[in-house]
Amino acid sequence: MGSASQIQLSLDHCGEFHVGSITQESAATASQVLQENHENYHIFFNQSGFHNHIAHHILTLFALGASPSAIQRQYANNTSYQRPHQPVDNDIVAQLQDPEVFTKYLDQERYYHDYLIFFQNEIEKKGYQEVINEYMFKDDDRAKAILVRMYAGFLHPLIHLGFGVEFHQPPIIAEALAQAAAHDAWIGPYLLKTEEAAQSSHRSSKSLVEILDQIRADPKLRNAAHWDDGNKIRDGILARAPDEMIKYASQWTVDEEELDLKTAEMINAAVYFTGGAQHPPKQIKFDFYYMHCVNCSIFFSSFLRAAWIPPVQKARLLRFKGYLDLAMYASRRAPEPLLDEIVEYVPKRRGE
Repeated sequence: MGSASQIQLSLDHCGEFHVGSITQESAATASQVLQENHENYHIFFNQSGFHNHIAHHILTLFALGASPSAIQRQYANNTSYQRPHQPVDNDIVAQLQDPEVFTKYLDQERYYHDYLIFFQNEIEKKGYQEVINEYMFKDDDRAKAILVRMYAGFLHPLIHLGFGVEFHQPPIIAEALAQAAAHDAWIGPYLLKTEEAAQSSHRSSKSLVEILDQIRADPKLRNAAHWDDGNKIRDGILARAPDEMIKYASQWTVDEEELDLKTAEMINAAVYFTGGAQHPPKQIKFDFYYMHCVNCSIFFSSFLRAAWIPPVQKARLLRFKGYLDLAMYASRRAPEPLLDEIVEYVPKRRGE
């Protein structure tokens, strides 16, 4: 597992889905390049907030049995455009213990490295499990600020956290927490208001697929995102139809007693609208933003099995993921998922 600052992959933790032919040599090479990325590069490769995907790429290659040379080659392909870390300000790192100071530096990418070192130090003292519970799930403003930011950036912080938990790598978890701190929180009011509406309604839950149909049938919500919106959720859905979005999303509920079923439902719905959003006879393609919903869904099996996450927080993590997926679906004009395109798909090559 390594330490709070040292990445060390193990053949005992090769990922939720992995091949059976992973070698120790590949584990060593992947650990080496992930450590270089951790020590040298910012989580955003430009100041527009485009994400550094090296950790995602390398850990996926590792799980799929890539050779050491393939891992090294793909790492080299991705380093040419990365940004170096900003210098650490040790005074700021020390001050981040103060909740007011912690909040002061949120939403600013130039402090990512300071938050990274802060979270590494916290993990070194407390263990990553306690740090996640304290800084994401504790009932205070600081934890709430980090939790909602996990769903920012089209789920990138949560995806990063999932990789860290799945592969048992504390430095990757520190990166995820610091990445969340560097994001803004515009998605937060939507998530929290939808949760509040769901809790106050006392209705039985509709399925995610039923709600997809409702969204598609509502012309105001379906057409709320415009082509020239900089961010189709923030500037479209939540600007022009926020009440409608909350009304529909709040119909999906998650109780602690049904986590397995609701996790499966979320994964199914994400694959359904992502895979089914096709336009025959045009070539099969997958929407770039919908893909994030599928990619993130993989990690909820790891969250589900993490005994150290309280069930009530597992339910909240999953609930927010469903809310985000529904908004993501609406933001692309809610195309009708064509199930036959999935069921009748014929791979071009055997084994796909």
